[in-house]
Amino acid sequence: MSQVKAKRKKLSAGDKTFNVFNYLIFGIFTLICIYPFYYMIINTISANNLSASGAINFLPKGVHFSNYKALLELNGLGSAALVSIGKTVIGTALTVMATAFLGFMFTQERMWKRKFWYRFVVITMYFNAGLIPMFITMKNLNLTNTFWVYVIPTIIQPFNIILVKTYVESLPRALQEAAEIDGAGIFKIFYKIILPTCTPILATVAIFSAVGQWNNYQDTLIYITDQKLYSLQYLLYTYINQASSLAAMVRNSGTAAISSAVLATQQTGTSIQMTVSVVVVLPILCIYPMFQRFFVKGIMIGSVKG
Repeated sequence: MSQVKAKRKKLSAGDKTFNVFNYLIFGIFTLICIYPFYYMIINTISANNLSASGAINFLPKGVHFSNYKALLELNGLGSAALVSIGKTVIGTALTVMATAFLGFMFTQERMWKRKFWYRFVVITMYFNAGLIPMFITMKNLNLTNTFWVYVIPTIIQPFNIILVKTYVESLPRALQEAAEIDGAGIFKIFYKIILPTCTPILATVAIFSAVGQWNNYQDTLIYITDQKLYSLQYLLYTYINQASSLAAMVRNSGTAAISSAVLATQQTGTSIQMTVSVVVVLPILCIYPMFQRFFVKGIMIGSVKG
């Protein structure tokens, strides 16, 4: 304690001023980052007519939860949520395993035509066949209108493979050489030596994959016509379009006067968009803090060599 107090006493006026400005600037930056999420949340629980008019900026007014109730009563929401959770969990797990193994193998000089296969994978970052050939390929593989169309096309991600390869190259070569001397094969080295030491970069890959899988609705739009396989994001996307049209029809119809109490809970385009945005973003906001420490470490390690 005495050492800490001594260090605090040694701070000059310039150091204190610098610290104050540091905390102030980063505090403002933090508020700027947090405010959009706060803004969405208070607009979902405020009176819908006030939210639509732009009157809700800092504090909620006319608090109610009918927006979330209406969303939970949406037909097919449960099955769509299961599809989204399933494709996110399974897709992320397969992507992480495939990325880890390929990133490791591309560091092994014994791999047959290693440089060719590595360049073959990387070149797909810059060139692709396009939407129509991709759809024809999925159809010929009988993947359309199946759950696996969400998972299989996204397993191999060249950018993630580059991250893992760079990370593995930064590890001490002696780890693998010691295992080889003990008679370990390539798969044993991967599972026993490489995989446990790659936790930071694999957590980074998991975040990238999970966010991509969770937010993607275009795969449903392109490949799926079976309503049982609709993802949560696609279902909410259609709900936004339909509900916004219905809300516009209600606003344009001058048939009868509507009480302020009804207006406060009546669905509007703004209330629907805000509620759907909160529901879609909230799971990622809850998951990201658990991986944040691995994310920073995984990105930085292997970035500088020398």
